[in-house]
Amino acid sequence: MATTRAVATAKRESPFQMFVWEGTDKRGVKMKGETSSKNANLVRAELRKQGINPTVVKTKPKPLFGASGSRISSLEVTIFARMIATMLQSGVPMVQSFEILAGGQKNPRMKTMIEDIGATVAGGTTLTEALGRHPLQFDDLFRNLVRAGEGAGVLDTVLDTLATYKERIEALKGKIRKALFYPAGVVAIAILVSSILLIFVIPQFEAVFANFGAELPAFTMMYVYASRFMVAWWWAIFGSMIGLVFAYLALFKRSAKVREFMDRFMLRLPVIGQILHQSAIARFVRTLGLTFKAGVPLVEALDICSGATGSIIYGEAIKRIRDDVSVGYSLNMAMKQVGIFPHMVVQMTAIGEEAGALDTMLFKLAEFYEQEVNNAVDALASLLEPFIMVILGTLIGGMVVAMYLPIFKLAATI
Repeated sequence: MATTRAVATAKRESPFQMFVWEGTDKRGVKMKGETSSKNANLVRAELRKQGINPTVVKTKPKPLFGASGSRISSLEVTIFARMIATMLQSGVPMVQSFEILAGGQKNPRMKTMIEDIGATVAGGTTLTEALGRHPLQFDDLFRNLVRAGEGAGVLDTVLDTLATYKERIEALKGKIRKALFYPAGVVAIAILVSSILLIFVIPQFEAVFANFGAELPAFTMMYVYASRFMVAWWWAIFGSMIGLVFAYLALFKRSAKVREFMDRFMLRLPVIGQILHQSAIARFVRTLGLTFKAGVPLVEALDICSGATGSIIYGEAIKRIRDDVSVGYSLNMAMKQVGIFPHMVVQMTAIGEEAGALDTMLFKLAEFYEQEVNNAVDALASLLEPFIMVILGTLIGGMVVAMYLPIFKLAATI
């Protein structure tokens, strides 16, 4: 029902539109800018109030090929939440806050979105409804918390809490990316350098060795054969690799079974799996604590949390918890039944329920597991350094030794 309302709201057109204008002030200095309004006459009237004589006022043209600029990232949404919270706490009116934020945006799409939100709010709708026009950037969690803040009259406090939450989640995501991408990036570079050596460098050495007419060592011949194969079939090898990557991405995007399989596989990896487990738990308990503190009913809060863990396995487990809680189970009992949460999480949740301080206990759990993720990522980076050195030494150092081994052998016979 909430999703249907959000989609319906998103389809409504704002009565405001963007205008570009040019004019001169009282000193005759030329000025220009952009503003949102219902029509051009209102823009001219507002400019005259500010002491500007408008010479040109026209509707801002739309980009030829749709919206320009890069997509709106979750980090930009996080910064948006923090800045709105800061300005509201400083006493800046909401509509003026949106105007200030829109004027400082470098991403045209972000600028357009903020202008639309500001124009919609200026037209008399609530901030929740304005945010509902952009469901991709503002999920159910964001909108529900804003709705709770508007209803209780503490919107600035809720936005501040929400901004802090998103900042923590972004920091956690950054740690996970570091843990996953760093080793993969180094290995990919090592493979690329090895391919260049096999295709361009080793054939030159082979031509030099052929002039000597001597028999090459078996270790050298192994790399020579590999080089010949790469020279002859490099297009097929790289084509196959690119095709496999695109095929995997297409399957991952379209097939829920593939996503679930990869999620299970990643969670079972020795070190990285543990980091992903802790990250999913940290995001779950922090999101649940935030929504529960804002007054969202527990069942609805669990429904929101199911999509905030970043893991399909944990998302399905939270949905089962939601179903159990909705029929009368306590939260800790429902968490225990799914068998995926550590004993400490279940027990601290039980203590929080009994003491009537569930949100406080969940926040403590979130801080603990976020710190665990930070420590695990730092430890993983330290462990990977010698492992990566071994890979680089084996791939590249082996080729260097293989190429110079015949030279050493010839020098020994002279």
